Order: sequence, then structure tokens, then C-alpha cells
Amino acid sequence: QHLVSVLVFLSVSIFIILENLLVLVAVLSRIRRSRRWIYVCIANITLSDLLTGSAYLVNICMSGNQTFRLTTSLWLFREGLLFVALAASIFSLLLIAVERYTTMMKPLPQKSTRKSYYRIYGLVVLCWLLALVIGFLPSLGWNCVCSLDECSTLLPLYSKSYILFSLIIFCLILLAIGVLYGAIYCHVHKTTQLNPQRSRKRSVALLKTVVTIVGVFLLCWGPLFILLLVDFFCESRQCAPLFSADFFISLAVLNSGLNPIIYALGSSDMRKAMAELLCCCCLKMGFCHPEKFASKETSSTSESRRDSLRNSFSKIRNLSVVSPPSTPRKTQKKDRKGRRSSTTTCLSVSSG
Repeated sequence: QHLVSVLVFLSVSIFIILENLLVLVAVLSRIRRSRRWIYVCIANITLSDLLTGSAYLVNICMSGNQTFRLTTSLWLFREGLLFVALAASIFSLLLIAVERYTTMMKPLPQKSTRKSYYRIYGLVVLCWLLALVIGFLPSLGWNCVCSLDECSTLLPLYSKSYILFSLIIFCLILLAIGVLYGAIYCHVHKTTQLNPQRSRKRSVALLKTVVTIVGVFLLCWGPLFILLLVDFFCESRQCAPLFSADFFISLAVLNSGLNPIIYALGSSDMRKAMAELLCCCCLKMGFCHPEKFASKETSSTSESRRDSLRNSFSKIRNLSVVSPPSTPRKTQKKDRKGRRSSTTTCLSVSSG
């Protein structure tokens, strides 16, 4: 049973790594083509989720019997790396919520200016700095190595005060994400009262997005938050559920596998970029033959040429049908008479 659980956790971590790696390459290709802030935020959360999958894989490989071979500093580094990745992922979710709120209240252009880009990059750097500080606080001294009575049961060398501190921060971030998306929904619902049918569809779509984002976050992180709270109030080594917490930790890590589906695959541009990337990989690896794509391209180009020729012929026909306005016959007769009279007068003058 232990071997089965280890294989399941390994498969989850490998899936998270491959999925986020694919999304990250697709996002980076989009950032070069179009300068939009949302691609920077998606790249940031994808990078943090990729680090989460990698840190979780390292944690699994260094667990079990390997734990007893680790020194105190290595054990704290192993757990701290996972904490940094998870904290960066949560801060990235908050960054996306903040940017969506600011663009909703004060719309930015589609192609972000240099000033807005510097601001977004500054917030990204701030997210990673906060994640590094929070994740490696136990390695910097906030641990229970010198006072074992204050140790956590879930994380043996972590102090219970640090567990409560991280729990409060993550709960505040969750509350902020919920408040920001709720404010976005209320703002959209108020500003689209002119077209009730369209506003209703837009409000329903936005409500689904908000419920999906907050619901997935609660579903993945809620059990671990409850477990950390039990760990803080329970006496050391007294609560039996704390000894089997691997499932709750893997559920929180699974949020890093669901974030690309919510944020990246929800965009048509990102789906197109990922499809192009997969097609290129299939062509390079030899799974697909380029003749099929070439035949499709030639057929599509021939059809487009036929359509353009048909359009040009129709334009020529329209031009040929539309003739210049003809002068009426009466006016033509008057012009002829005027010309004849003018010629007779000229002849009479010359003869005189």
C-alpha cells in the first residue's frame, strides 16, 4: 500500500511538471509576439507551479528511509523548498486577482506600456521575495531544534508558532482573492445595466470563473489548512490524523496542476499556442508526417486563391455593368446646334 501511494504521488508530481513546462513554453512564445500583462502573470504562476511539482518530486524521493540520512539543515531545506514553491504559487494567484481588479477599475491598453510592464515585473519579483522569506524562515532560525516541546507533529522540526504564522498568511491571501473577485463581479454587474440580456450572460460567465477559481483553491488547500490548525492546537504526538497527512499535502500540490487548466487553457490564444507547440513537437519526433500538413496548407491556399479570383472577377463585372452617366438626347442635339451656329458665325466673320 505504501508503494502504491508513492507511485501515485510520483505520477502526480510528474504530471504537474510536464503540464506546466508545456504551458510555460507556450506562454513565453506568446510574450514575444504580444506585450500583454496577463501573459506575464500566467508565466509567473506557471513557473511557480513547475517549481512546486519539482520540489514535491524531490520531497518524495528524499522521504521514507532517506529522511534519517538527512542532516537538520538538509531536512529544513527540503521542506523549505516546497514551502517556497507553494507560497509563490499562492502569491501568484493573488497577483492575478489584483491585476484583474486594477484593469477592471482602470482599464489598461491591450499592449501594455513600459511603465505598466515595470510595475508588473516589480510585483512578480516581490512575490518571489516574500515566498523565499516565508519558506526559509525555519532555516534562518524559526524552528524548534532547541525546544522540542514546541515542535509540530505534521512537520517535526517546524515550530507551532511558524505553522500558525503561515496559516494566517495563507488564509488572508485566500480572503483577499475572494474579496477581489467578488468586487470584480459586482462592478461588472453594475456597469452592464444598459443591455440586460448581454449583461446577464457576462455576469453568469464571470460568476462561473470566480466560483471555479475560489472553489478549486478551497478544495485543494482547505483540508491542509484545517490539518495545520489541528496541528497547532493539538499536543505534540497526540493526534493520530497528523501522522497520515501525505494525502492532504498532495491535494494542496495538485492545485499547481489545476492552475494551468483554469488560467492558461481558458484562453483561446493559449490553446492555439499549445496546439501549435504540440504539432511542432509531433513533427520533430516523427509522430506526424509533414505531407498531411502540407496538403492541408496547399488546399487551404488554393481555396483562398479561388475565392480571391472570384471576388476580383465579380468586382470587374460590377465595374463593367456600371457605365458612366449618359447625357440625354435633347442636350446632345442642342450642343450640335450650338456648334453649327458657332462655325457659321466664324465663317461669316472671316469672309467679311
